[in-house]
Amino acid sequence: MKFSKLLLALGIVAVAATPALAQSALDQIKEAGALRIGTEGTYAPFTYHDDTGALVGFDVEIGRAIAERLGVEAEFVEGPWDGLIAGIDANRYDVVINQVGINEERQAKYDFSEPYIASKAALVVRGDNTDITSFESLSGKKAAQTLTSNYGKLAEGYGAELVPTEGFDQSIALVVQGRADATINDSLSFFDFKKQQPDADVKIVATEADADFSGVLLAKGKPELLAAINEALASIKEDGTYAEISQKYFGEDVSQ
Repeated sequence: MKFSKLLLALGIVAVAATPALAQSALDQIKEAGALRIGTEGTYAPFTYHDDTGALVGFDVEIGRAIAERLGVEAEFVEGPWDGLIAGIDANRYDVVINQVGINEERQAKYDFSEPYIASKAALVVRGDNTDITSFESLSGKKAAQTLTSNYGKLAEGYGAELVPTEGFDQSIALVVQGRADATINDSLSFFDFKKQQPDADVKIVATEADADFSGVLLAKGKPELLAAINEALASIKEDGTYAEISQKYFGEDVSQ
């Protein structure tokens, strides 16, 4: 009688060895003791180097706070924007935290955390302006805008006469000088500007209801890591850490 038949006759069933379960991405990060974060390092106030050469910024501090909640260190890997997201595919880092906007095209290939920052179109006027109180009241007014930007097209759509500029700083300068009545620009850029120059005589009179959101980007197929990042984000919002970081860089709550 063959050995296998003998085992069956004796009521002994051979059980195949079960392979050990593969480590999850979260387990690997905890074992390594570090969350590898891809970032530019050249995009103030989100990720940049201060006068001492240290890597600082809103996104940098958010990344460190997330890593702390995961019980590991934050390990930043810097690189240019053009190849930053592709670094996820090459496993250069675990996540990207660099103001990566959440959109359908990216969501088709990558996973995103819950949004951690919101950017809105903001209508900015000089402090003494009482004529412009809404986007609709831009009609017939002069708006300082870069001509090819979405904000320029938005201003034009509300009936404004465009005054061409080369960017945010020039647009704001023309409003302050009275050479333009208003500018539509990014709310985050405005908050950063006011943080740096609190005495600048400009104010926001309206913002669009719809916002563009950014999130932590990571490869698909890592549900445990994604859940842990979302839990970490919820934690830093609940305990005041997020508000502290937001106030430090923008003087505002920029979460929504």
